Amino acid sequence: MGHRAKNKQPAPQPLDVKQAAISPKKLGKRKAELSDDKSDSRPVKKTKDQAKSKQKGNKKKKENSEDEASANGWEDVADNAELKAHAKSLFNNSDHEESDNFDMDETNECVNYRVSINVMPIARSGELRGPVQAFDFGSDAEEDQSQLITGKTKKSKQSERPTKIIPTASDDSDSSDNSDEEERITMANMAARSKVLDEKAAAEAALDAEEMQQAAFNEEEDDDFDMDEDEEETDGEPFRLPTAEEKDTESKAGGPDVHVVQRRMRECVRVLGKFRRLAEKGRSRSEYISQLLSDVSSYYGYNDFLAEKLFQLFPVTEAIEFFEANEVSRPVTIRTNTLRTRRRDLAQALINRGVNLEPIGKWTNVGLQVFESSVPIGATPEYLAGHYMLQAASSFLPVIALSPQPNERVLDMASAPGGKTTHIAALLQNTGVVFANDANKTRTKSLSANIHRLGCKNVVVCSYDGREFPKVIGGFDRVLLDAPCSGTGVISKDPSVKVNKSERDFTLLAHLQKQLILCAIDSVSPDSKTGGYVVYSTCSVTVDENESVVDYALRKRPNAKLVDTGLEFGREGYTKYRGKIFNPSLSLTRRFYPHVHNMDGFYVAKFKVEKRGKAPKAAVKSEVGLVGIEEEGEQVTAEGEIIAFDEGEDRPYLEEAKRRRMKAKGLRPPPRTTIKAGA
Repeated sequence: MGHRAKNKQPAPQPLDVKQAAISPKKLGKRKAELSDDKSDSRPVKKTKDQAKSKQKGNKKKKENSEDEASANGWEDVADNAELKAHAKSLFNNSDHEESDNFDMDETNECVNYRVSINVMPIARSGELRGPVQAFDFGSDAEEDQSQLITGKTKKSKQSERPTKIIPTASDDSDSSDNSDEEERITMANMAARSKVLDEKAAAEAALDAEEMQQAAFNEEEDDDFDMDEDEEETDGEPFRLPTAEEKDTESKAGGPDVHVVQRRMRECVRVLGKFRRLAEKGRSRSEYISQLLSDVSSYYGYNDFLAEKLFQLFPVTEAIEFFEANEVSRPVTIRTNTLRTRRRDLAQALINRGVNLEPIGKWTNVGLQVFESSVPIGATPEYLAGHYMLQAASSFLPVIALSPQPNERVLDMASAPGGKTTHIAALLQNTGVVFANDANKTRTKSLSANIHRLGCKNVVVCSYDGREFPKVIGGFDRVLLDAPCSGTGVISKDPSVKVNKSERDFTLLAHLQKQLILCAIDSVSPDSKTGGYVVYSTCSVTVDENESVVDYALRKRPNAKLVDTGLEFGREGYTKYRGKIFNPSLSLTRRFYPHVHNMDGFYVAKFKVEKRGKAPKAAVKSEVGLVGIEEEGEQVTAEGEIIAFDEGEDRPYLEEAKRRRMKAKGLRPPPRTTIKAGA
């Protein structure tokens, strides 16, 4: 300790702390005198604060008697008896040295108490106009720093937390980890360890399966319980179908109330879900279905024929979801024109104009969904410059399935207004040739305008009937047929479909689609090295326009086979529908619904056209019972007799069939010729 530090005046002590500062000092001195008798005690290094407190104690020793000091010291010892007992138990009854150090730490904490005094200068009024200056003779920061320094110089054992007071689970885990580290993986124990891991994984998988089964069972019980609660909550009266008199009364009153229809539809769906338990006695399932169809027609505005046709496509609950989804408009989507810009740059430009958008999904890298816009999305400078095309998300699907490759010849048989055509041109990177055909000549104007705006330089616009295309031009690598349809998948865009479609319309459209798909298959070159594909798509959800047409094409063109569309989502096409059995390969086609995929109803099928093969000539064998194929349409028996059609006998029937076809087309058939059967 330096000379200046010894003569430095200590900080003044407050009056209320005086007694507290004397008794710990006396107590520490008494403890020190007791500890001097022991030879194993270690000297304790004194700090500056302890030296100051010793000087103060010598001055005050003259004023206070030794009896009072001893009395005060023993009072403090009595007060700290409980604390000492607790410390002794923590350290497992260690020697007296540890307890002495513990008391000395307490003494140091009591002595190291400093008081900061702020001296405020007193000025006469008017002499000093500036702010009052404060002088700090010892801040809290210095006090904390001094405490940290003293803690470094002398550290008591009480301040150190014992390594293990109570063993915990973490200690066990540490020991297990150490044992695992000791048992290292070697070639000898590798097989045994892998076997143990496999057994553990199998046990966990079995446990997971059991939990899933139990969860499914619990869900069924919860559903049953909820249904029972619903029954109790229906105003105490079970649901019953309206009678014929009640229906007549409703019709005379101008139709039923909307709330009544809603409740009746909900109750019919609930009863049909649990028909055996909830159905009214004496009522059949068909009665509930007919009542539900009647309510759907009146509530959503469909004619009876179309409501029943769409209702038969889905289960009861899903059918109501489909009808409800048709009342909500689909999201606005745009397709980036990659011939002029990138999707990232386009999105940034539109965001700067106040458009809120985001990518449609992972299945397309050019689509953007627009949520809201402060400017007309169809009149921005980017739109006029051909950076994007307003296009429904479902219209991306057939082009993605077609997947045209550069330098190919592609035909779009029904191309107006040009969304799919320009998408094909963008995928071709303005190479090859795209023939954009549309039977309606007036619609080719908008088609040409979009082609020029989007910068497509490899497109040829023409206007022919699609059924004439194999004769006009053929040999295409790929053909896209987005056939004209009833529009039952875009009812949200065109609500007039609800009332203006009849059974005759579906029959005529299906006939036209069958003719177009055969012409599309015939227009493809099977010798194409990169192509030979046909994509058939409609914006309809009915089976008559989708699966029936594709199955017809497979039967009429054996060289065409269905292949995977390449679309990652969508439901599989029907292979069986209301007694009709289609080709099993129709499961490769894809269906899209508004209530499931949040896009327009759509259907996509992809064909691969191969070369037409001749029927192989099989060698005729003499064994009994074996039959071989000599030529197409001829059978050869074991005796060598050829069984074939007699053209002379069948000629009248063929001519009559030809006459009927010509009459159906509006042509004048030739007169009948009488031919004898034996001629």
